Amino acid sequence: MSTTASPQTTSGTGAADSAADQAVRETLEDYTLRFAPRSYRRWTPMVVATTALGGIAYMADFSIGAGIGLAHGTGNALVAIAVAAVVIFVTGFPLAYYGARYNIDLDLITRGAGFGYYGSVLTSVIFASFTFIFFALEGSIMAQGLELGLGLPLWLGYLVSTLMVIPLVIYGMKALSKLQVWTTPVWLLLMIGPLVYLIATDPGTVDRFLGYAGTDGEGGVDTTSVLLGAGVCLSLIAQIGEQIDYLRFMPPRTEANRRGWWTAVIMAGPGWVVLGALKQAIGVFLAVYILAEVGADAAPEPIQQFRGAFDAMMPSWMVVPLAVALVVISQIKINVTNAYSGSLAWTNSFTRVTRHYPGRMVFVLVNLGFALALMEADMFSFLNSILGFYSNCAIAWVVTVATDIGVNKYLLRLSPLQPEFRRGMLYAVNPVGTVAFVAASGLSIALYFHALGDSLQPYSPVAAAVLAFVLTPLMAIATRGKYYLRRTDDGIHEPLLDADGNPSAIILDCHVCRRPYERPDLTACVTHDATVCSLCLSTDTTGDHVLPA
Repeated sequence: MSTTASPQTTSGTGAADSAADQAVRETLEDYTLRFAPRSYRRWTPMVVATTALGGIAYMADFSIGAGIGLAHGTGNALVAIAVAAVVIFVTGFPLAYYGARYNIDLDLITRGAGFGYYGSVLTSVIFASFTFIFFALEGSIMAQGLELGLGLPLWLGYLVSTLMVIPLVIYGMKALSKLQVWTTPVWLLLMIGPLVYLIATDPGTVDRFLGYAGTDGEGGVDTTSVLLGAGVCLSLIAQIGEQIDYLRFMPPRTEANRRGWWTAVIMAGPGWVVLGALKQAIGVFLAVYILAEVGADAAPEPIQQFRGAFDAMMPSWMVVPLAVALVVISQIKINVTNAYSGSLAWTNSFTRVTRHYPGRMVFVLVNLGFALALMEADMFSFLNSILGFYSNCAIAWVVTVATDIGVNKYLLRLSPLQPEFRRGMLYAVNPVGTVAFVAASGLSIALYFHALGDSLQPYSPVAAAVLAFVLTPLMAIATRGKYYLRRTDDGIHEPLLDADGNPSAIILDCHVCRRPYERPDLTACVTHDATVCSLCLSTDTTGDHVLPA
């Protein structure tokens, strides 16, 4: 697939131009940190959707579901999973639509949805944290599999699971799309086959599953247990950011592809949570199934769950190899996405704050370093505590952005309908999203740590969601929407959107890096009768090219 850039590189003059040129060369593989142009987006909607859904092949869902079910019982676990899934679907829909429609990632969406050019750095760090937390969780699961199958000590398994993804992450969307498409059928067969066999050959397993009361429960459904479980599940709300990292490569929506386009966006955007919730429920089922054999400590481990399931349906010599194969395939599929998306988030933040682009591979290694440290600290043993705490920040962020799109843009009309992400067009910080996010996450974290009493602690995820939902429009009304756009005119006469409402494919040259880009990625330059691309604006240390207010 071709890109809009020519193969030649003509360096600009001065240190700023050199930095911009380095950044340009390293980001044109998959348009890191910037708008993804139409000429690069040659995949069909279904290929993009399949690639995006391949990234949710993680095993963490089985552990999360098992942990909730063992603690609170099957009834509470299933209700908690359903509640979280509804919240994730509703909040994920507007974000997925904006990413696919305007071909930008979640950070670029967040900038123009209430946070401002520098304000969204805070949420980029939140998202980067999500990626290394879940990389560590998946890496821990893989290490458990390698210990069972090959006898590797856990510390070595952690290292292997970290290092093996580096070669796969280097090449971006082109390599990831092939990996996800080819491994998904094998993964689905290994995951669903044992479940179907157990239910078909031993229907009593379903009765035992539904009747399990949990170590902390009495068999009934109660609000406290449901909210505690939902809080853990809602830590996955930030997964929509990884889905959008793929959805931004959707082709333009036209009358001809309208149905397929919407199907792909819904299925691979908010629809990821349907499969996620199903995996969590399967995790409860398998944990209850193997509980008597392995005990409550080992039952949440996916390698043990599938070893027990495979043991019921095939010869003993095949059991461990198949269980290990499933775990390894799943870990590779999700952790290349975690490493890829995390490196984008860190690089995005660093480039904006320092106006220097160090190269994405630097932050691949940074993200993997954080993940490895968590694994070596045995994060799996206190998994629910980490996820319960993290969910407060993730919920506040995603609900704030979703509310800004759904309410402030489409109902109140105080936020511009068309997303903006370019430096010079946005204020540094927009108080609408920033204040709503800080207040919602701050109070919910206080609740989580019992600052307002034990009885309110389970309500921390509810507080995060409700406060973000209420404060976002209130802040927009209070500020009258004046902090969304620093400018309304980017100085270029050609329209930003085409007749179908898609980002324009008109090509213009950036006079700094001497490369052609599509119209949405550029603004006029304040010091030259020319245009400058968004990444060269980000690395402009003196502000010579940035349009005035």
